Amino acid sequence: MLALPWVPPSAGKAPYLWVFSLLFLALKYGYQPFKPFELAALVVTVLVFLPLYFASFWPAPRRLPWLILAGCLFGVAWAPHNFGASSFFIFAAGMCGGIVPQRRAYLTLAGVLALAAASYLVLGNYPLAFMLPALGIGVPVGVASIMDASLRRSHEKLLRKQEEVEHMATIAERERISRDLHDLLGHTLSLITLKAELAGKLAGRDIDACKKEIGDIECSARNALAEVRSAVTGYRLTGFRHELASARASLDAAGVDMHERVDSFVIPAAAESVMALALREAVTNIIRHAGASRCDVALTQDGGAILFTIADNGPLAQPVIQGNGLAGMQERVGAIGGRLAVRTDAGMALELRLPMGVCA
Repeated sequence: MLALPWVPPSAGKAPYLWVFSLLFLALKYGYQPFKPFELAALVVTVLVFLPLYFASFWPAPRRLPWLILAGCLFGVAWAPHNFGASSFFIFAAGMCGGIVPQRRAYLTLAGVLALAAASYLVLGNYPLAFMLPALGIGVPVGVASIMDASLRRSHEKLLRKQEEVEHMATIAERERISRDLHDLLGHTLSLITLKAELAGKLAGRDIDACKKEIGDIECSARNALAEVRSAVTGYRLTGFRHELASARASLDAAGVDMHERVDSFVIPAAAESVMALALREAVTNIIRHAGASRCDVALTQDGGAILFTIADNGPLAQPVIQGNGLAGMQERVGAIGGRLAVRTDAGMALELRLPMGVCA
């Protein structure tokens, strides 16, 4: 059985770095002699506190208030002996981000800060060294934690809505295809069946009439094949148009303006599929990571090639790393003889150049 990580992967590595702020508890012993018993008690306290701290990152609404209270009690217990006890109140303030709703989170933060002030007034012996970190750092840490948790919950809710819309759209599209194919082929196949039965009866009596029925069967089959090909082409184009509409709705819900320039021309099936998947991947990245306010989508013909561009104006805080999404996109584009270019001039832009003559 695999052991769970100490914090959820979505929290990143920062929670591990924050642990080093507990070294503030050791500053006192830089200029005062330490008592072995006191130092041993401090080590035990830290070892007990760390599991509680890591547990606060996992969703457990009923458990979290008790973890916050435990952090505060550690601060109260050490306030008379070590000005670094303010660290426990700062950690407790950071845990308030997991409290829902937001109003209750701010009330909990106020309670943590009030308990820190009361501990100083009643028990503390270090005026500035205790109160400045407890309030000066505890307030911004607590507020930032609550705001970040609220944004993260809103973002997750938006992603769930997007997945639900995509799932419902897929079901509706399958039902539409099923109805269309039934309407398209049902009558033709029934006609072919009747004519085949009639041709079988005429085979031994009237050869000319039999040949005429067989010719009608061939003609009906060819017409049915042409209609199916036409319908499939329509489904492919509708699939891309649907993906475009889905992207527009998702970006609008995320507060991103979408500007599109899509020329009308026949798109090869394989190229259409690659563009639809690229659009979905790009829109997902824009919503999750880009922090953009505008997205431009362009589909044009450039000589004998299709030029498909998706660009956003989001700030690039770090160099673009080719992850699984870009790698998969590169493979799909390369498989049909196209090229993928990534530009980072003003935001991020994906440019797909696909051949018009690609096979379906």
